[in-house]
Amino acid sequence: MKKVKDENTEHQILDAAKKVFQAKGMDGARMQEIANHAGINKAMLHYYYRNKQLLFEAVFKNAFSLLAPQLNAILNDDSSIEKKVKKFTSNYIEFVIKHPYLPNFIIQELNRNPDFILNLKDTKGFPKLEKFKEQVKYEVKKGIIKPISAEQLFINIMALNIFPFVAKPLIMAFTNTDDKTFKQLMEQRKTEVADFIINSICS
Repeated sequence: MKKVKDENTEHQILDAAKKVFQAKGMDGARMQEIANHAGINKAMLHYYYRNKQLLFEAVFKNAFSLLAPQLNAILNDDSSIEKKVKKFTSNYIEFVIKHPYLPNFIIQELNRNPDFILNLKDTKGFPKLEKFKEQVKYEVKKGIIKPISAEQLFINIMALNIFPFVAKPLIMAFTNTDDKTFKQLMEQRKTEVADFIINSICS
């Protein structure tokens, strides 16, 4: 009789894998350790996910599927560029505070398997920049914001939001802060980053 995959068991596996990948990284994580954290045996884990790469991709896609539609909705709503910057920054930082492993997941996978990220472009809810580009052109033309390409503006937004999480140990060392203080700094960046970008582009 064919086994039926149980949603609760799969959820336990993904939750356990997320914690292990966050602590050990893709290369350092072991399937046995993930199975132990999930409270199942290794054979059961392999029944759900044949290898570590498939499990890693499942954890990544699960997290990305929560964040991407939020960001896509912001980029394609009818609000101004200023409001988009504020909402994008606030939503992204709030999400990453709750899912701190995600930025490093992205960097790791970009280095290991660039095509994996490119394949995500076809998934539902993947952020589209077409409307954002048109809005930037329009607001530059109207003198609402200073001349800047949408691509450069988007890179600035992403860089200022992502880097502190990717470089967390380095930043904590330089600023001599503990984990609690770092989280407070990240909360403050919800407005700090947006204000910095808006002040740099507003005419």
